[in-house]
Amino acid sequence: MNQTVSTPAPAAKVSLLRVLGPAHVWALGVGIVLVGEFTGWNFSADKGGALAALIVCWVIGLLYTSVAMIDSEVTSTVAAAGGQYAQAKHIVGPLMAFNVALYLVFAYTMLEVSDAILVGDLFVSRAGEAELTRHGFVVFTIVLLGWLNYRGVLMTLNVNFVITALAYLSILILFFSVQPWSQGTVLKLGQLVTPDNALPYGWIGVIAAFQFGIWYYLGIEGTTQAAEEVRSPARSLPFGTMAGMITLLIAAAMTWYVCASLLPWEYLGFTFFPLADAAKVTGSPALEFLLFWGTVLSAVASANGCINDAARAWFSLGRDRYLPTWFSAVHPKYRTPYRSILFLLPIALAFAFIADLNQAITFSILSGVLQYTFMSINIMMFRKKWPLGSIRRGYTHPFHPLPAIVLFLLCAITFFAIFLGFGSQLTAMVVFYLVVSLWFHFYRYKYVRRGDQFSMPWPKPQGY
Repeated sequence: MNQTVSTPAPAAKVSLLRVLGPAHVWALGVGIVLVGEFTGWNFSADKGGALAALIVCWVIGLLYTSVAMIDSEVTSTVAAAGGQYAQAKHIVGPLMAFNVALYLVFAYTMLEVSDAILVGDLFVSRAGEAELTRHGFVVFTIVLLGWLNYRGVLMTLNVNFVITALAYLSILILFFSVQPWSQGTVLKLGQLVTPDNALPYGWIGVIAAFQFGIWYYLGIEGTTQAAEEVRSPARSLPFGTMAGMITLLIAAAMTWYVCASLLPWEYLGFTFFPLADAAKVTGSPALEFLLFWGTVLSAVASANGCINDAARAWFSLGRDRYLPTWFSAVHPKYRTPYRSILFLLPIALAFAFIADLNQAITFSILSGVLQYTFMSINIMMFRKKWPLGSIRRGYTHPFHPLPAIVLFLLCAITFFAIFLGFGSQLTAMVVFYLVVSLWFHFYRYKYVRRGDQFSMPWPKPQGY
């Protein structure tokens, strides 16, 4: 009697879904950043005055335009989850890639913490109850958004598109409601920039303001984290990223104009809710209500995008064995990196309870600037190793190497600005990244499968 032995079919590999388009990329990038128009940027006025806040708006805008152009070229070519981590892995090397992934995770996690704290403080201030604390609102925000990200990227970014658009609409409505073209009707244009409030601390104040000028645009580079989940990376990533940058430049200019016109620069420099406070000054209950909810929605959209991006970076580390492979699991139904999402959730909650808003913001900014510094070096190496014409690019950014040089110089100035205000925190973070680099080099790297981590079918780089 013949007995047939059946061989089980190999299990199908569960991967991330390619379901996103340019609008989702825009929603991810702008959604993370827009909260910076509602809070954060205004601390630059405290450092340097009203005019300094405008100068850094455009100078830091130049920094982030360089970031967007560089990111669009490299990520449309290296279309893999992890964004800048995947770029570093292919172009620079494993140690740099590991550090870049940590920059991403900490930048987005601490920004998520800042957003949740902001939501909690908003509701506490609105309620006006002395015994009410923000902790319940913080936990509810982080857990709810963690659940949303767990359930699927398409639903997550569809929600982000809607709430980001509503928050942006609130800025537009406030801008046109105060009749910005009319002197003295609502805005006090004659008091906008005077000898007393323009540069009260001179040009050193402008340099110091760079630190919080970052908040106008911090997180736009998060669009690259969707590289493995967009239908057409070569089209969607550059289009969504550059459209997002244009959107933010317009929002930043309108925000500064309205807030600097309605609020004294001394007050503007320390309030946590500049747009909401500007709406109060108009005396319109409708505008006050609108900007309160605009601030809430912008913070929720930012935290939502941050959870998405931090989880993708952590997931990528697990998939390449830079961390245990347990983190690389993809949910069989929802097709999300659910273990990475769940692992980072309590870390964000812990930081939300032990850190204050200024500490969380500074930690996020420092990690972001470290990442941008890497990007200026990365694009130079990319162009040198694989010149134009040697590989297919989804997008080629113009004026190379000028954007990389500008980006590097502006990052250096920003580091100096951070050192002026938070020198001890800057030193502590640099030491932290050095320690984890040593841990990776001497312990973790032996688990990495070197051949598996390179996924791009590129020819050998020039000179090798």
